[in-house]
Amino acid sequence: MKITNVEALLCDGGWWPWIFIKVQTDEGIVGYGECSDNRVNPYGILGCVEDLKPLLVGSDPSAVEALYWQMFRLTRPNLGGVVQKAIAGIEIALWDIKAKALGVTVSELFGGPIRDRIRVYWSHCGTYRALYPDMVGSMPIRSLGDIAELGAEVAERGYTALKTNMVVPGEPASTIWSADGNVTVETCRSIEKLLGTFRDAVGDTVDIALDLNFNFRADGNIRIARLVEQFDLMWLELDCYDPVALLQVKNAARTPICSGESLYTMRQYKPFLDAHAVDVAMVDVAWNGLSESRRIAALADICETPVAPHNYYSHLSTLLSAHFCAAVPNLKILEVDVDSVPWRDDLLTEPLEIKDGYLTLPKKPGLGADLNEAEVRKRPWVPKADPLKLRRVRGA
Repeated sequence: MKITNVEALLCDGGWWPWIFIKVQTDEGIVGYGECSDNRVNPYGILGCVEDLKPLLVGSDPSAVEALYWQMFRLTRPNLGGVVQKAIAGIEIALWDIKAKALGVTVSELFGGPIRDRIRVYWSHCGTYRALYPDMVGSMPIRSLGDIAELGAEVAERGYTALKTNMVVPGEPASTIWSADGNVTVETCRSIEKLLGTFRDAVGDTVDIALDLNFNFRADGNIRIARLVEQFDLMWLELDCYDPVALLQVKNAARTPICSGESLYTMRQYKPFLDAHAVDVAMVDVAWNGLSESRRIAALADICETPVAPHNYYSHLSTLLSAHFCAAVPNLKILEVDVDSVPWRDDLLTEPLEIKDGYLTLPKKPGLGADLNEAEVRKRPWVPKADPLKLRRVRGA
């Protein structure tokens, strides 16, 4: 079997693009991967896929590790970023081909699943309804009462955990996005009101997490970490490229710290794990690839650290992340976006099965479903004038 073509498909995800990789073979087996960029760099990934294509066409797709390391060595001077995302998307599609050719699931290639039901949490809970209510088909988040209703919905639909961002209800609603990295009294009050409302709505049986992203420096993250101790969070999530600074935050508060979603390969995770700077290591499987993500998870396991996939893209990303979850022993929980554009469900040939806060691992060969290419091609990505649409809060 030989690779005959490698193609990147760019699909409208509403407020950002979804990037899918299609690898074709001379035996008619097609593999799919996803390496969606978070917001504004899709064309760099598409260009990198084209750069890698001559290396791949004519090669045996079953030699997944060999092709991965050839791609890595070819692009090593540009470690990480769009290059790693392109490599990851291709590598995932290669695993999909190999599993289909053997008639097994992707997780079977990694020794068989440790678990076939995976706990999930409702991510960006309130965020998309605040920023994009028309796109997701929801009522706007105008008040804390709307937050309370959303929390009740999370519990009623069987989810046992949620994660939110710094959502500020209003007309229009907004999210806090700091330009200078400073934490203000207004920011603290907004966070306290938001988490207090969610906690009252879901009770003590639903876990809550708060994501601060890259907004604050260590001093601000410490201030917020101490503030939110009263809400008994599953974790406080933040991004940081300095393991010593992150350890400073972790040591200053009792709230568990989750980080790592913007790191690539074991090389970048190692100093954070060696320093025990995180309580939970977040791994983006669509950006690192399945093999490298499993190596990161193994490194985390040695350091007694659980992992949680970063997954806020299409359902294909949820599938590939699920196979990672099934194959590693130190899994914490899987991120899923419940709110999304209405056509997301049409992009896969098989629906996801999520019930009572758990995703059932699909048993069909490969990832468990294929892309519905006709639907993907019906919705090409058109760059938006303001892809972030993050309204700044006064004083943030």
